[in-house]
Amino acid sequence: MIINNDEIKIVIGAGQYNNNPGWIQTQENELNLLNEKSWKDKYKENSISAILAEHVWEHLTYEEGVQAAKICYKFLKPSGYIRCAVPDGYFRNEEYQIIVRVGGPGPKDHPAASHKIVHNYKTLTEMFEEAGFEVKMLEYFDEAGDFHENTWDGKEGVIFRSKKFDPRNQEELLFPSIIIDAVKK
Repeated sequence: MIINNDEIKIVIGAGQYNNNPGWIQTQENELNLLNEKSWKDKYKENSISAILAEHVWEHLTYEEGVQAAKICYKFLKPSGYIRCAVPDGYFRNEEYQIIVRVGGPGPKDHPAASHKIVHNYKTLTEMFEEAGFEVKMLEYFDEAGDFHENTWDGKEGVIFRSKKFDPRNQEELLFPSIIIDAVKK
């Protein structure tokens, strides 16, 4: 059954929390980033307004990330976007880097155990640009360890693990993300 709607907004890898009411919550077994057929079975090309992926793309290699972005690009409307958040490889905190590193911090059942890449703002931007997107940086650390943030609105997709919404980050940044909007040209 193909979903037909004027304003389709999807959360990829929704997890246990619904931070974006009104968005379609999906899991990998329902909508696989690397399986174009799973998208074609549900959506028409150029039909989705927005895709949100919070801490999903680090579970893909760089090449898989480009492939997934290209698939998303086909299904997004012109000017549609992916709001993507991943752990930040330039955040200078040793405990954080141990948690987010490739292979994770310990047991195979830990969610980070399937991390295949630790992005920085450059690799994440390049990956989405390679797929045809224009990238807008929302939150990130640079090579010098300096934090940058640009104005963004949670109405366009809440990223919990952000300076803006995560209570752990209100006094001091403890669990930041690189957050981007990758916009279809």
